[in-house]
Amino acid sequence: MGKLYVVGTPIGNLEDITLRALRVLREVSLIAAEDTRRARVLTSRYDIDTPTTSYFEGNKRLKLDAVLGALVDGDVALISEAGMPGLSDPGFELIQVAIERGYEVVPVPGPTAPVTALVVSGLPTDAFLFLGYLPRRQSRRRRLLDSVARTEHTIVAFETPHRLLESLTDVRESLGDRPLALCREMTKVHEEIWRGTVSEAQTAFTDREVRGEFTLVIGGVTDEEQRWDEEEVRAALRDLLAKGVRRPDAAKRVAELSGWGRSAVYRLGL
Repeated sequence: MGKLYVVGTPIGNLEDITLRALRVLREVSLIAAEDTRRARVLTSRYDIDTPTTSYFEGNKRLKLDAVLGALVDGDVALISEAGMPGLSDPGFELIQVAIERGYEVVPVPGPTAPVTALVVSGLPTDAFLFLGYLPRRQSRRRRLLDSVARTEHTIVAFETPHRLLESLTDVRESLGDRPLALCREMTKVHEEIWRGTVSEAQTAFTDREVRGEFTLVIGGVTDEEQRWDEEEVRAALRDLLAKGVRRPDAAKRVAELSGWGRSAVYRLGL
């Protein structure tokens, strides 16, 4: 019975591959790759001729049994498009099923975008919450951000360039004008680590053509913010509404005082 090796690969710079990862990729009988084109760039660079098969979101149901079948007679290496497999990619299902069927799953650690962005963000690293890719639909994105609005942990999430500004608007509405780091093209030639607040990011990126996926690192609630609990927010809203203040204006005023995002306060007011 073979082993499933979960192999971390570079998120950009090919020199970030580990010696152990190279050895494993040479010794296994099959490489299951999320992106075979990216895999070929890596294997060609290091003269690795191991057979490679695609295993990605669009074909994972068709390929799952074939990859598991390969484990019957030999070892398989799972690699993602970049970084550690299983984080916001289809590798999770393969790992899960392999464990259920009794195969040994062996980690071969390597680069990973969330931790890389976190440690260079300048924001607290002692505890963090990883959200994966922010939802495409605004309603779902707002609900997710509202649900973490009270956490003290630093928040890490992925976002695509064409949705960046929309998501920054939702972050500001749900979480407030927090400190933020935007990390793109990490370890590559055009690496950029932008630091500031959410509102400053909105200004900085409004008229820019942005490329490359972003890792967002957002500050959590701090003691200095003296964030109100839900009952305090509801009480303040009731008081303002009873005085005839319009709901949007009341939500804005309470958000400024409470440390809550305006959309989260507005939803409580409903």
